[in-house]
Amino acid sequence: MNVQPARTTRRIFVTHCTAAGIVTVMSKCCRSRAADGDPAPDWAAMLEDPVRKMLTGPPDLDRVMALFPRTQGTPAIDPQQIAENLAGLRTIPDVNTGHPLLDLSVQTGLAHIGATFQGDHPKYGVGTYAQEMHGGFPPTIIAVVDALSVWGLQLRAAQLFRYWLKTFVKDDGGLRYYGPSISEYGQLLHTAALLDERAGTNGWWSEGFPALDHIAEYLLRLRATAEKEDGLLFGSPEADTHKDTGKYFHNNGWVVKGLRRWADLCERRQARPTTAVAIVRKMVQDLAADTLRAIQKTWRADPADWWLPPQVEPLQRPARLAAAWDVASCTNYRYWPELLSSELLSSEQANRVVTARLTGGGQFCGMTRFAKHLDDWPLADYLYGLWSLGRRNDFLLSLYGHVAYHQAAGHLTAYEQVSFPPGRKMADYCLPCQLVAARAARLLVG
Repeated sequence: MNVQPARTTRRIFVTHCTAAGIVTVMSKCCRSRAADGDPAPDWAAMLEDPVRKMLTGPPDLDRVMALFPRTQGTPAIDPQQIAENLAGLRTIPDVNTGHPLLDLSVQTGLAHIGATFQGDHPKYGVGTYAQEMHGGFPPTIIAVVDALSVWGLQLRAAQLFRYWLKTFVKDDGGLRYYGPSISEYGQLLHTAALLDERAGTNGWWSEGFPALDHIAEYLLRLRATAEKEDGLLFGSPEADTHKDTGKYFHNNGWVVKGLRRWADLCERRQARPTTAVAIVRKMVQDLAADTLRAIQKTWRADPADWWLPPQVEPLQRPARLAAAWDVASCTNYRYWPELLSSELLSSEQANRVVTARLTGGGQFCGMTRFAKHLDDWPLADYLYGLWSLGRRNDFLLSLYGHVAYHQAAGHLTAYEQVSFPPGRKMADYCLPCQLVAARAARLLVG
């Protein structure tokens, strides 16, 4: 289906009901070339993001919203419950991004946390995603603690993180989940350091420290085994592809970052982890060097070649990124964004990753493309990567595209997948997708 904006210039009034009142967002539609007699664009055939090419200057949320029909669908959570949660929401600082719809997206995301969790027990989402097998998915608690703590909701962040560590970390450091990626172990250690920096240790550190120490030891054991070969840790890259084990760059990048942050945290809190901080730091330094060396050997030297393999093991070069479900689409959807957010790469290498996504069919209006759907739940990692590179316009396009089209009109439910081009729900709501705006938009607030 080729979705086109309306032919004549007109104003759209999008009204959102909140506990605090009514928020109305106005935007202008652009003219449809198809309506003027030009052929309808074949969005699926385009390798470059057409919206990025058509916009000049800094992206504007009203303009982005006017490009296509908003996604439609039913609320995942009872709107009355969300309204009640919104009424009791108090953030530090106040949510003031400069646009009422973005503000409401942040607030709605935060309001969904309490409505999705069962007390302190995590849930990934609703419907299929409410099944108990998805409760321990590490990215859920990682997103929740980040979103809560960055908006000053420290007590709740501490409560939920303490519960998760006590419930889902085994004594050997493994996680009680069917397919954790190696990167998630590093991200949990980073989450602990982040929470300490924002909120201190009250309410979670004394009970959480043993579990975090177990996680660190688990990674250190993996590294000790890997040193017998090329030094890179071997394991699962993502829950849905957990059987496709290998030496993935995003996994190793996040082990470097996670253990470095763990060493900083232990030093700051004068803690005594099982492995001394000095030893951890030496291992981190060596693993970073080994990973960068492997990346240099694996990536093609031609900067115009957008295919940057996600792992050491040889892979067939794909024709494009936006496939139904293969290693290229998974790389674009999660492996590259996490490699960016690990901050392992040089700025030159990181910009190559971004260019690869932009020119290989990896996004549409800033959102993450597959062949027939968009899937943004890992988008926060990509947004953090763009921000660290100073790519503000690309950051804004991805954030605004997500807010405009990955969230349903009116109630702003963020489904895990929406159709491509946008317009309808393709998979159930999930909390990490709902929190993309809450996490990333904080960077826009002083």
